[in-house]
Formats: sequence, structure tokens, C-alpha cells
Amino acid sequence: MTTGETAPVNGLASVEAEIVRACRDARRERSSVTLVAVSKTFDTDAITPVIAAGQQVFGENRVQEAQRKWPELIAAHPGLALHLIGPLQSNKAKEAVALFDAIHSVDRPSLCEALAREIDRQNRRPSLFVQINTGEEPQKAGVTPSDADDFIARCRDTHGLTISGLMCIPPMDDAPAPHFALTAKIARRNGLKQLSMGMSADFAIAIALGATHVRVGSAIFGTR
Repeated sequence: MTTGETAPVNGLASVEAEIVRACRDARRERSSVTLVAVSKTFDTDAITPVIAAGQQVFGENRVQEAQRKWPELIAAHPGLALHLIGPLQSNKAKEAVALFDAIHSVDRPSLCEALAREIDRQNRRPSLFVQINTGEEPQKAGVTPSDADDFIARCRDTHGLTISGLMCIPPMDDAPAPHFALTAKIARRNGLKQLSMGMSADFAIAIALGATHVRVGSAIFGTR
């Protein structure tokens, strides 16, 4: 491999070692945490060595970028899983349901309607995470904590969606732990087992607070 190819592989190894340590410290099994390698903006030359090193779950922010990169990669490497971790427009629900195995950004009724329609039409059922805007930031997508219980109930009862878990992105300048703890509390009272929490800078903290999915990009692939 060239230096450019080995850097992501080395990054993956470092992240994996830290996940193992965080799970050990939290007295959790390593298998309880899924590493989502966030490959947004990186091309197949950067992604392929990471697949070869054993990583199977990847995350993308945009439907159109994923459509350009992933069908060929998935065809060449059966068993890969692709997660949409960025905001999803309702008019992209058809493409998202067709391509992604999980969608982490369910956050409004119009999107629920579009997803329910496409899930029924395509008979394909990606895992769905409701995004919680724990910092109540106006510029950020997600359901506010005070609206979360009602929204989750509407997802289930009105739209017939199966919700797998919750996702959050703490405010950049806040300590992440309270946001992770709040998300976990909302999940518990709604009977949800999966938590998509933690990125490159804070995934060990997220694991300590119950994350089942950590979304790690720059620590594997480098800066964008």
C-alpha cells in the first residue's frame, strides 16, 4: 500500500483499539458497539483499504454522494452496510430507502410519511433512528427533547414506522456527556435499545454512556 492508503488503515486500527478500551472500562462487550466509519467526501481509493482491513459499516452524509460511490463498492464487497447520518430531504426518501441500511436522521412528520410510503413500496426496511436536537440549536436538525416522546409515538402509531433508536450531535462547545445521557434517558423511557452517539473526539465518552453506534470519520480517514 502507498502512504495514502495506509493512513486510513492505521486510523481504523487506532479507533478500534480505543473502542476496545472504552468497552472494557464500561464493562461492555466489544460486540455491543457498531463502528460506523464516516466516509463522506472521501473517494473509493481511501475507502477500499479500510474495507480490506475488515471494516464493514460506513456512513455518508448525502444521498447523491453515496449514489455515486457505493453501488459499485457494495457489488464488489458483499456484506457491507451503509448508513445515512446526515439530514434527509423528504424528496430523497425513495433513493435513501433503496440504498441505505440505516437512516439516522428521522426528525419531522413529512419525512416520516415519505419513508413509510417508500418502505411499503420497496419492501425494504432500513433501521430508523430519530435525531434528537439535545442542544435545541435552531440551525440544527432534530426533534427537541420535550417533543421526543410524542414524535416517537407518532412515528409508530401514525406512520407505522419501526424506530430502532435515537441519534444526537451535541453542540460543538458543550461537554458531550450530558447530551449523551439525555438521549439515553429518552431512549429508555421509549423502549429503544440503540443509540447513535459519539464522533471522533468523544466516542469513548459515548460508549461509557450507552452508545451502540459511534460515527467516526476524521480519526480514521484524516481531515477533510
